[in-house]
Amino acid sequence: MNDPRPDARPARDPRPARDPRPVRDPGSAPEPAAPEPAARDPHRPGAGTPAAPVAVPGPEGMPELFSWEFATDPYPAYAWLREHAPVRWTRLPSGVDAWLVTRYADAREALADARLSKNPVHHADEAGARGKTGIPGERGADLMTHLLNIDPPDHTRLRRLVSKAFTPRRVAAFAPRVAELTDRFIDGFAAEGHADLIHAFAFPLPIYAICDLLGVPPEDQDDFRDWAGMMIRHGGGPRGGVARSVKRMRAYLVELIHRKRGDLGDDLISGLIRASDHGEHLTENEAAAMAFILLFAGFETTVNLIGNGMHTLLRHPAQRAALQESLARGEEGLLETAVEELLRFDGPVELATWRYATEPLTIGGQPVAAGDPVLVVLAAADRDPGRFAGPDTVDLARRDNPHLGYGHGIHYCLGAPLARLEARTALATLLTRLPDLRLAAEPEDLRWRGGLIMRGLRTLPVAFTPEPAAVRGRHGDTPSPP
Repeated sequence: MNDPRPDARPARDPRPARDPRPVRDPGSAPEPAAPEPAARDPHRPGAGTPAAPVAVPGPEGMPELFSWEFATDPYPAYAWLREHAPVRWTRLPSGVDAWLVTRYADAREALADARLSKNPVHHADEAGARGKTGIPGERGADLMTHLLNIDPPDHTRLRRLVSKAFTPRRVAAFAPRVAELTDRFIDGFAAEGHADLIHAFAFPLPIYAICDLLGVPPEDQDDFRDWAGMMIRHGGGPRGGVARSVKRMRAYLVELIHRKRGDLGDDLISGLIRASDHGEHLTENEAAAMAFILLFAGFETTVNLIGNGMHTLLRHPAQRAALQESLARGEEGLLETAVEELLRFDGPVELATWRYATEPLTIGGQPVAAGDPVLVVLAAADRDPGRFAGPDTVDLARRDNPHLGYGHGIHYCLGAPLARLEARTALATLLTRLPDLRLAAEPEDLRWRGGLIMRGLRTLPVAFTPEPAAVRGRHGDTPSPP
């Protein structure tokens, strides 16, 4: 996430009234050229440095970005950008400038373009942007060497090692554990008649699941829950808490790697150690960084998928009823397409992670200079009427649905099979065990976390008919923490 305080109030768009870069705007007359001499363009050789910057005005009527209203419902603003400024140079709340790519065809092409590097060393203002791009705390904790920050051939090597943990066979074998965790967390609130689904369910389920997959011992998993909660500011926290949590997590992962060398198991960290010992040249720092990004990316996206998905179902009762009827008949086909539609309609990742142009190129007709940051807006691309019929309509049975919710190309989300399993299990179990689940707050009162990359609710209060103890007993005893 871009803002190191993801739950902080999103800053108002700090762009000046006149925007420093031109933008292709097919829906309006050509914008006036900047007078010469123009504001210094660091990408133009020999550009002068005038006493005061001179900029080109942005398109008339451009909506405000990064406000609270935008965080609640960004889709009208994205629709405007797709129509009027599909590749737009924008000042972000952190002060960093980047191109926002909002049309589906441009987004899909950019996600697979090898000229757009994931390595921040290619950023023209790499020094000035330190701490303002990427995952909060990763640089200070020396955790930069992971799949979201590297390119081939290192990316190819590391992804090959980690992909063994996410094969269809491995994910299928993990399904009973996901089902067990799902029932345990529902057992924790089913008798109450009300719950915050984020705090009580969507947040703990994926964190404990990914801990199991990594091989974190049960007695240490509560620490990971605390660190993860601080990283996404689930409940707020002290200033500097994110950086401290990331450093503690790194120290623990390094210590766990050392511990496991003498007691290898069938978990992912043990697999990374075996690969390193068999000549794959995986450094200790690479192993720690890989474990970190799998933990971070493997839980927050699923928290948001479950939370956003259930929110969408609660707001669309006819679609939800059709899914419940399908589940009651023992069918799984609608459940599978439902998860894909929920990923498209209001997915967990709003913007793909940072990319940097390694050479001059063109995206959607817009020239992009070497060193420019590029952010592909997945949420905008997946509502593009140029690709999806009725894009603002929820259709759980949608078949033609090549959404970009988990990316595209070589950086396609490695943990997508596990996330889909967790989402299918979580949603099906909730709708079956708590069939009259309903929102316990007005939709406009719900608060969304204000980060840049991820999209997720801070809370999702629900009410339902309490589940009788006899029914809960069929799912096992009420547990102690996993």
